[in-house]
This record gives sequence, structure tokens and C-alpha cells, in this order.
Amino acid sequence: MDAARVFVVTGAASGIGKHLARRLVARGHKVLAGDLNEAGLAALVAETPGHEGRLVAQGLDVTRAEAWEKALDAAERAFGTVDVVMNIAGYLKPGFVHEIDERSVDLHIDVNVKGVIWGTRAAARRMVARGAGHIVNFGSLASMAAVPGLCLYSASKFAVRGFSLAAAAELKGTGVAVTLVMPDAVQTPMLDLQVNYREAAMTFSGERRR
Repeated sequence: MDAARVFVVTGAASGIGKHLARRLVARGHKVLAGDLNEAGLAALVAETPGHEGRLVAQGLDVTRAEAWEKALDAAERAFGTVDVVMNIAGYLKPGFVHEIDERSVDLHIDVNVKGVIWGTRAAARRMVARGAGHIVNFGSLASMAAVPGLCLYSASKFAVRGFSLAAAAELKGTGVAVTLVMPDAVQTPMLDLQVNYREAAMTFSGERRR
């Protein structure tokens, strides 16, 4: 078993965030699971064996800088020093550029971009002060190659990639690492919601997995 560490995981009510939160607890780590979906967080706690003393659910709106400070304060109160912050929370709604609405623009930028920026900034301030820590930002393969029909999602993930690479360079030598993860399509609610959108056809254009 790895040495126990303290993680803050966003987007923990479903998908990749939920899976990682459960796996981390199973490996003996301590996790503050953040999300706006309170019902999803409650389900995470109920479905995680042996979570007592190792898993705390925290309402977290990643788009608000002050919410990040409260979440990190809560993690420190519950577990002590935060070792790793994982920025996983994300938003996706397919749409062609001439049809997208203002709300979709705001949500993609606020959740996917600002959420990562606020989380990285809040974590980095504390980690740099003590000379240790790890920030893991989740981008996407869409941050390497833009996906037609997902222009807003692609743009937001390109921003995450650029920000994370620059942040990693800026923090070099401080004892704080920044890692960028760029997964392909993963079977999550975010993938499922794309099924009925013609704009998302490219998402399902690869060979069927056997």
C-alpha cells in the first residue's frame, strides 16, 4: 500500500472523479470529495466501503474562488496537510458554433477553465508555502485536437492544457508538481449525454471496442 496521503478530488459525485475517490480510499488514502451534486456525494459515501475517517463529502462550486478556500480549509481540518489536488470537475454540452447559447459559453469557461485556475491557484499558494504538493489537472484529448461539434469543450480543454503547462514551468523548483492528464472518451455520464446529439457524432466515430 502507498503511504497514506490527503487528496482533494473535484467532480467526485460521478464519472472519473467518483471512481478515483473510491479507489483512493480503497488504497488507504484520505479524500475530500467535492461537487455541487449533493445527492451524488451522498451516494459516493454510501457506496464506499471502509470510508469512515477517510472520506469527507464537501459541497464545492469550483467556479468560485472563495469556495476553493473553504474546501481546502475543510480538508485541512479533517485530515491535516493536503498533498494532492485533482481538478476533475467538468462540463460538456455539444453544439455547433452558430447554434451555441450564452449559458453554454459561460458554463464551459467557468467550470472547465476558471474552475481549474482557481483550484490550481488555491492549492499552489498553500503548497508553495510549505515546499511540497502535487496538482493534477484533467484536460482531454480534445485539448490536443479540436473536435467538431464540441467547439466550446475543445476550447476550454485547450485552455486547461496551456494553463497547466505554464503553471508547471512556473512552479518548477518550488517542490510543487503540476500534472496534466488528457484522457480519451471514458464511459461516464458526460459521455452518455452526447449520445442523442448529432453534433457529437465525432465522439463515437472510432472503432467499436471489443
